[in-house]
Amino acid sequence: MKSLILAIDQGTTSTRAIAFECAPEGALRPVAVSQIELTQHFPRPGWVEHDAGEIWAATLQTCREVVRKAGGVGRFAAVGVTNQRETSVIWDAATGEPLHRAIVWQDRRTADVTGRLAAAGHEPAVQAATGLILDPYFSASKFAWLLDAVPGSRERAGRGEVKLGTIETWLIWKLTGGASHVTDATNASRTSLMDLATRQWRPDLAGLFDVPMAGLPEIRDCDDHLGDCEPSMFGAPLPIHGAAGDQQAALVGHGALKAGDAKITYGTGAFLVANVGAAPVASTSRLLGALAYAAGGQAAWALEGSIFSAGSAIQWLRDGLKVISDSRQSEAMAQGLSDNGGVYLVPGFTGLGAPWWEPEARGTIVGLTRDSGPAQMVRAALEALAYQTRDLLDALARDGAPPLKVLKVDGGVTANAFAMQFVADICEVVVERPAFQEMTALGAAKLAALGVGLIADLEDHPAEAPARWSPRMGTEARERLLKGWRGAVRAAIIAAQ
Repeated sequence: MKSLILAIDQGTTSTRAIAFECAPEGALRPVAVSQIELTQHFPRPGWVEHDAGEIWAATLQTCREVVRKAGGVGRFAAVGVTNQRETSVIWDAATGEPLHRAIVWQDRRTADVTGRLAAAGHEPAVQAATGLILDPYFSASKFAWLLDAVPGSRERAGRGEVKLGTIETWLIWKLTGGASHVTDATNASRTSLMDLATRQWRPDLAGLFDVPMAGLPEIRDCDDHLGDCEPSMFGAPLPIHGAAGDQQAALVGHGALKAGDAKITYGTGAFLVANVGAAPVASTSRLLGALAYAAGGQAAWALEGSIFSAGSAIQWLRDGLKVISDSRQSEAMAQGLSDNGGVYLVPGFTGLGAPWWEPEARGTIVGLTRDSGPAQMVRAALEALAYQTRDLLDALARDGAPPLKVLKVDGGVTANAFAMQFVADICEVVVERPAFQEMTALGAAKLAALGVGLIADLEDHPAEAPARWSPRMGTEARERLLKGWRGAVRAAIIAAQ
């Protein structure tokens, strides 16, 4: 019986494939996994690139490894795909080869473009249509930059000879041997080109960014049949039946499917996604409107806040400053201090995201004294996760969302108990971590399982969350720490001006 789903989880730092078995009662359980780290390219300050060819090779290798470990392609019913969002790819339709390195979501090279559009007064119309502000984070300005960087590609894209897409589009194109040029609606909602209400491309927005409509993929629902893998890939034409951007996939994986549910993923960056129900909500606090999912004939919308540097700040302590040799050391070092010693780290390494949206901001440390040392730096980096999360929850409250009672968390940083307790304390919310951490892959698998009928509903078997942290910090201490954080953010923004 075909009871397995092959989930592809293509992230910022690695490419992973996981086989999930759909049990008779509907629960999805991992049975095999393979992962390959991804090379990061930093050609200039604020620029971040990936090799799309390397991503594809790693995807094929990890998938084949998982299919072999799980007992062969005959056990698989479908493929689901989740991906780092906004990262933008340009390729030749005839050869299937990338024409430039992919521009990663963190990249800030188009800040001048989005800044000019905002200065010209376009942001209100863009935000009303797409839910997004004008920022280099999103794909449209990246697409335009790639078209400018590759001579003749804009004209060729207009003739259908050059294709554009985010990572799931690129992978589905390659998996299907070029038969499917498609994107799911959650990824499309992060381009600045899709109308959030109609879930269709907007010609006026494509014109604003100078992106030919003919180069864009077809928008589909998250559980649609998105094409069949070319038989040579795995030995049989497996159907691709699920796709969603990583943060929306994590929302599905957590089972946060009702209005008022929210999750935050602490990975390279950190992403708060709050389900707002069956209609888009316009943010007045510079949060982002997005599609939560479109599957099973239903759709839900979300408000999202994006933190650009979360786990990457810990990586910087390890690889840049070399004050730790392993990320796991950070917990013991932070716990060894009674407080932060007045030291705050604002991790604006690639700018500041919501609710500040300061693309030119850079990492800033304030409060150093002669007593400050590596432990204070480590603690400040971990505490910054909580402060930034509190900023997002405050913005969500200003937009009229009900106060959260529980914040669902996932991602590598959640293994750090000090950091999670500090999030609970600073945010005044119960923090829940599921036993199985790969929520993005689980969400993609659930969408694919729904698409092929292995499960009847996305709400079947929500993730169990045995790890919980409850607030225990006093109000006076919390307000003192938050006051220090807000002063540090002001300093970072002023320094960038």
